[in-house]
Amino acid sequence: MAVHPLQKGKSVRQQVSKEEWEKRVDLAAAYRLMDLYGMTELSANHISTGVPGEEGAFLINPYGLLYDQMHASCFLKLDLQGNVLFNPTELGFNQAGYVIHSAIHRARRDVDCVIHTHTIAGMAVSAMKCGLLPIAQTSMRFAKIAYHDYEGVAVNVEEQERLVRDLGSHTGMILRNHGLLVVGRTIPEAFNSMFRLERACQVQVAALSCNVELQLPPPHVVEASYRMYLPETRRPFGILEWPALLRKLDKIDPSYRD
Repeated sequence: MAVHPLQKGKSVRQQVSKEEWEKRVDLAAAYRLMDLYGMTELSANHISTGVPGEEGAFLINPYGLLYDQMHASCFLKLDLQGNVLFNPTELGFNQAGYVIHSAIHRARRDVDCVIHTHTIAGMAVSAMKCGLLPIAQTSMRFAKIAYHDYEGVAVNVEEQERLVRDLGSHTGMILRNHGLLVVGRTIPEAFNSMFRLERACQVQVAALSCNVELQLPPPHVVEASYRMYLPETRRPFGILEWPALLRKLDKIDPSYRD
């Protein structure tokens, strides 16, 4: 895959396709929304998305910027081997981000966006042997969620095979003693899934902190509720809400579009 050197005197928007620019804007919006809803850990973690018309290429954040500093022009373009195809910044990329995201983009052709977080609630649930419990409707959306055992900081490509194996065809995965991961067919769908998964973890931490016996619905109700959230059952969740979320960001700070 060809490397695209940065052309001085031209904006990033002038150097990429219209389709890629639109993806860059949505990706920047996703980073800003993650910050807005408290799902960040300084410059750690990552959101990636495929590049339209460039198979095997994906966009990811420059390592060193905070989520509320992301904008459409800042993202690096990588290939699946970790080669930098386009870098409009002086920053590099996080090795763990490359290991995790490239593995999933390579293995899951149905996936366009991958989001990984280290939130307080997500890390707390990742350390619970019980895993994610179906204690609320939001939780039942993830009644069938994947789990991946902790192997240390994810900088070794040898872990990729096990990451992909454990994720399987699931939308979400709890990285044991680590955090959360979701995938989506689009950026809006992936963001919606992460928002809901994070909320499910927050609910569980709050409920367990009360030290009372929990009421769990019967398995057949959990299964029926889970199926109601499948994209093929009703609609791809996240698409409907995305324009409203962009308007929210535009009122706060539209610089993500730059």
